[in-house]
Amino acid sequence: MSKDIPQYETWLEELKSSPDAARIGMYLMHNGVVRGTTRGGEPVTGMDLTYDKARLESILEEIKQRPGIYAVKIWINEGSLAVGDDIMRVLVGGDIRENVFGALQEMVRLVKTECVKEREIG
Repeated sequence: MSKDIPQYETWLEELKSSPDAARIGMYLMHNGVVRGTTRGGEPVTGMDLTYDKARLESILEEIKQRPGIYAVKIWINEGSLAVGDDIMRVLVGGDIRENVFGALQEMVRLVKTECVKEREIG
């Protein structure tokens, strides 16, 4: 399991000093964590998580091509995770709310359905 969890503040500092900073009017972040239950309500003590690095790169490129999106960051915590551990951190920056909300939602959906493999441990 990776212990080098990126801090949102560090990402923001980096992006606010980037060449595209003046084009960005909104940053939106997502922090997924391991729940203590499955979606169906069964108890969970943790999960094993892996992900497809090549697919992740292609998802990042897809999201960066969306209108009004100028910044995309993601970190995924691969390995054996306990309840409360971070699964992923995502940041999307863009021009207006409608573009940024849609891009973040689509990015998380694609990562969860096409990139990440999770095995919940009960």
